[in-house]
Amino acid sequence: MNWKGWRRVPWIDTRAAFVAAVRRDGALLDLGTSDGSTLAHFAELRPDLRLHAVDIAPRPAGAPSEVEFVVADLERDTLPWPASTFDAITCMHVVEHLHDLGNFWKEVSRLLRPGGRIYIETPSPKSLVASSATGKMAGQTTQNFWDDPSHVRPVTIGAMAQAARSVNLRVETAGTSRNWLFALAYWPLRLVPVSRKRLVARLHWTGWSAYLIASKI
Repeated sequence: MNWKGWRRVPWIDTRAAFVAAVRRDGALLDLGTSDGSTLAHFAELRPDLRLHAVDIAPRPAGAPSEVEFVVADLERDTLPWPASTFDAITCMHVVEHLHDLGNFWKEVSRLLRPGGRIYIETPSPKSLVASSATGKMAGQTTQNFWDDPSHVRPVTIGAMAQAARSVNLRVETAGTSRNWLFALAYWPLRLVPVSRKRLVARLHWTGWSAYLIASKI
């Protein structure tokens, strides 16, 4: 789905709403960009932004060609940008994979400009009691938190808020991350055989992911 169509209705997706609010021609850094698909959606939504990305793995094929990509370990490395470089930082489903978040938060605080904002998303406590997919769909999507063997531990919104405040960030808001199109699609999809699309829609309907937004003081 191309996010260009959401430019007038970014509220339809929690991530899109955050990216839509970044100042024009601003610089955005995505931490733990994985396959690059989310960053590609950001480029569709906001082609004016200067996009940068970090991951521990090499540059993914799905990352937009204009993105500055850096290979780094978020638990250990100082990232190669000066202090106060970025207007926005995004981090989707990364913190639950890290053993130590100290360096992560230090770098976030260093790289955000005053007034810059970070959006962090992670599995909510609901993921701990969610049923895993079974049958032919087993392993196709992460439904229960522990379906992903690379998950280290759940990271609560409260823990993220406390860590953000400790590095001079002001917590603005927190809540459930959803794409409302996917969430509402869950009900008609319940009438057809189970599929990956239906399982993903269920995650959005149940509110499987939580988010926090904080800003640099």
